[in-house]
Amino acid sequence: MDRIMKTFEERLKKHHDELRWLYMELYGNDSMFAELCGQMEQFYLDRNKTLKTLDRRREKDKDWYRQNDMLGMMFYIDNFAGDMKGVKSKLDYIGQCNVNYIHLMPFLDTPEGRSDGGYAVADFRKVQEKLGSMEDLDKLTAACHKKGINVCMDFVMNHTSEDHEWAKRARQGEGEYMSRYFFFDNSEIPAQYERTVPQVFPTTAPGNFTWLEDMGYYVMTTFYPYQWDLNYKNPRVFNEMMYNFLYLANRGIDIIRIDAVPYIWKELGTPCRNLLQVHTIVRMMRMISEIVCPSVLLLGEVVMEPEKVVPYFGSVEKPECHMLYNVTTMATTWHTVATRDVRLLKRQLDIVNALPKDYVFLNYLRCHDDIGWGLDYGSLVEEGIGERSHKQYLNDYFQGYAGGSNSRGELYNADPVTGDARFCGTTASMCGIEKAGFEQDDEAMEKAVRMDLMLHAYMFMQSGIPVLYSGDEVGQVNDYTYKENPFKAADSRYIHRGAMNWDLAENRKDPETVEGKIFQGLERLEQIRKTEKVFVSNADAWTVDTGDRSVLCIGRYLDGEKIIGLFNFSEFEKTAHIGEADGEYKDLISGKKTDTAEVSLPAYGFCYLKKVSD
Repeated sequence: MDRIMKTFEERLKKHHDELRWLYMELYGNDSMFAELCGQMEQFYLDRNKTLKTLDRRREKDKDWYRQNDMLGMMFYIDNFAGDMKGVKSKLDYIGQCNVNYIHLMPFLDTPEGRSDGGYAVADFRKVQEKLGSMEDLDKLTAACHKKGINVCMDFVMNHTSEDHEWAKRARQGEGEYMSRYFFFDNSEIPAQYERTVPQVFPTTAPGNFTWLEDMGYYVMTTFYPYQWDLNYKNPRVFNEMMYNFLYLANRGIDIIRIDAVPYIWKELGTPCRNLLQVHTIVRMMRMISEIVCPSVLLLGEVVMEPEKVVPYFGSVEKPECHMLYNVTTMATTWHTVATRDVRLLKRQLDIVNALPKDYVFLNYLRCHDDIGWGLDYGSLVEEGIGERSHKQYLNDYFQGYAGGSNSRGELYNADPVTGDARFCGTTASMCGIEKAGFEQDDEAMEKAVRMDLMLHAYMFMQSGIPVLYSGDEVGQVNDYTYKENPFKAADSRYIHRGAMNWDLAENRKDPETVEGKIFQGLERLEQIRKTEKVFVSNADAWTVDTGDRSVLCIGRYLDGEKIIGLFNFSEFEKTAHIGEADGEYKDLISGKKTDTAEVSLPAYGFCYLKKVSD
C-alpha cells in the first residue's frame, strides 16, 4: 500500500500547486478543493491493478498513441452488434479491420425520444439497459485491452438530460440543484444572453432558453429543450462531473471524448464559446487525469477552424487535450470532391502541416454527425465564389442534383431564410456506390469504388490518426428505414447511422464484390501505413503543386525515407507533374518502379510512391 500511495503522492505533488491555483482562481473554495483531492485519492485506490500497470507503461511511453499503427473505428453499439456483449463477440472482426481504437458512441442512460442520439445523459453511472450494464462495459474494455484495442467514449459535460436526478430535483424547486443549472424567473436576462449567443439549431431548436411552464422559470438549453446546460461557476458541478469522469475512466476507458467542450463556460455579454475559463477547466481535467489515470487521453470535440481549435491543445508546459478533430479538412475534402479543384484543400493541409508536430489530429471522411460547410470562404471569394451560392451548390451536388454528381443523401437543419443546411449520407453513397448499385451500372460502380478507396488513401496520408465510421470498411450505403421510426424520422442524420449489415460484410472475403474490393483495398492501405515509418504523426508532411487542379500531392518524410501520395479528384484520367524528379520511386500499391516527372492516374486514381534510390 505504501508503494501504491507513493505513486499517487508523487503525481499529486507534481500538479498540486497549479491545480490548486487554477481551482481557487475559478472558485476560491478551499474545502471543495480539499474534497476534490480526497476523491482523486479514492478513485486512484479503486483503480484496478491491470489499469494501474497500463498507466505506468504509458507514462514511460508518452508517444504511444502517435504511432503509424493507430487506426480508429466509431459505431453505435446497438447498430454494430446489438449490445456490449455483441461488440465483445465482434472483436475478431475489428482486428481483421486492423482497428486498434474503437469509439463507442453514447451508451449511458438516456430517455428514449429525448436523447439527441444519446447526448442527453440521465445517469452518468448507468448504461442504457438495452445495451448492457457497467459490468458488461468492464468485461468489454478488459477484452479489448487483451487484444490491444483502445476504447473511447463520449463524456457529455456541457449539459444533462432533464431526466437527470439533478434536473428532477431542480424542477421541484430545490435551490441546491437549481444552482447547478441556469434558471431565471423572467425573460430579462435570457434576452440579454440571446443578443450575443449564437443559436446551434435555429430551425429545430431555436433560442438558447426553454420556458418551463410547471416551474415558472426559464432554463438555459443551448442545444435542445431537454438538455439543460450545467453551471460550471458552481464548484459542486465541477467536482461531481470530475467524479463521474474518473468513475468512467476506472471502467477501462482509454480515450474520453469531451463533448461540446467550447460551450461549457457561460458569461453574460459574450458568445459563450471558447472563453478562457473553458481552457482552465480542460487544463484541470488534464491534470486530474494525469494524477489518477495517466493512461487516459482527452479528445476534445471542437468543431471549428484550425485557429480556434489549436488553443485546445494547450502548450508544451501546460497541455490540455491530447487529440482534436480535423474538422475543416474533412469538410474541405468533400468540397474538393464536388468541385474537382484541390486548391482550397491544399491550402487547408498546408495550414495543418505547419502546426507543431506534437499536435495529434483525428482525421475522418464521415462520422455520426452531419457535414457542415465550414470552409475558408475568404479564399473562395478571391476566386469569385460566394458563400451562400457555394453552400447551395454543395448541398445540391451531394443530393445528386448538380455538377454531374453521383452522390445520394439528405439535408439536415435546412434554413430557408439563411440558405444554410448541413448534409447527411454515408461515404459510399456520397461516392456513388448507392446510385451505381441501384442502376446496376458496372462501369459507374468501378469508378465509385475507386473514389471511395482514393479518399481513404488520401485520409491515411494525413498526419494523425485515421478513423473509419463503421460500415465504411465494406461500402455500406444509406439506410432510409429511419423514416419509419417516430423517434428518428425528423432527424436525417440517421440516414448514415444504419445498422451494420453483417450479411453483406461476409462478402469482404470475395474480391469480386463491392464489399470485398473496398475491404481488401483498405486492408492493403492499412498494411502499408503500419509498415512505413513515414506515417507516424511527427513525420514531415507537405503538399506539392501537380500542374492540375484536380490532382492533390502530399509528401511525407522521416529519417531518410520519403513517400509521395497522388490523388485524382476527377472522373477523368490525369497526368501529374510534381517536379520532384529526385530519383527512382516504387509504387507501393502496384510494386512497379517509376520516376515522378510524369505520373498518370485513372479517374479517381491514386498512388503511394516511395523513393528507393537517388
